[in-house]
Amino acid sequence: MPLTGSRDLSALANVAPLVTSLEAEPVTLEGVEILQVMVEIDDAAITSLLPPALHPTIPPTLTAVFWRVRLSPWGPFELAQVRIGCRAGARPRALLLRAYCNSHDASRALAEGWGVPALWGDVRMRRYYDRVVGSVEADGRRILEAELVDPEAISGADIQYIANLNLARVERGDAVQLRLVQFDPEYVFHKADRGRPVIQTFDAAAWAVEGAAIDWPISASYALCDVELPRIRYLVDPALPPLQAVERLARA
Repeated sequence: MPLTGSRDLSALANVAPLVTSLEAEPVTLEGVEILQVMVEIDDAAITSLLPPALHPTIPPTLTAVFWRVRLSPWGPFELAQVRIGCRAGARPRALLLRAYCNSHDASRALAEGWGVPALWGDVRMRRYYDRVVGSVEADGRRILEAELVDPEAISGADIQYIANLNLARVERGDAVQLRLVQFDPEYVFHKADRGRPVIQTFDAAAWAVEGAAIDWPISASYALCDVELPRIRYLVDPALPPLQAVERLARA
């Protein structure tokens, strides 16, 4: 039998963002810099990090993702995410329980429109001649530092970003439901690099993934691209079995 998660996400409901409408219109962000560092994590937590609706990847993986956005409807902002690799049915996905952003306006818009669970943090992503570095500080301490070292140019076609499942509360009529909101932006690449992945600092508790222990580096990529934030198409009930959990939203 395929493995499924065992985590009860209801304990995070009180800090999950509230999505009041599932009708957010697409938004295009131009010239976004993206750093993604993927690592393998200890398989002792292969099921305890995920809810029953999701299957783990084998080996279990974690991705640190940074966005540096210079132009948006909410002003410039930088966003950091730590995601756990998973599958919803047969499709690869990444579970996002917590993110950090250095703009209150952007945090609010991303939370209300797409369920991005972003807290305030000092997020910084910078590109140097020999590396790209992303870091996050919150509550006076560094909770993440990830790097791509020795960049080499590649095609944007060589990069694939896995869609998020964002933990959020969704308002539907008189009810508020805890759901995973599928967040699957579209990307148009202008530049891309790969390099050696390094994670210098990682505080699992700060990202609500207690038990995630880094084992081995896998990959690192950097890209300059235009990003279209999508309309919401799918919701997942985290407490249901995988074959019953996914809901496709009706669109006119």
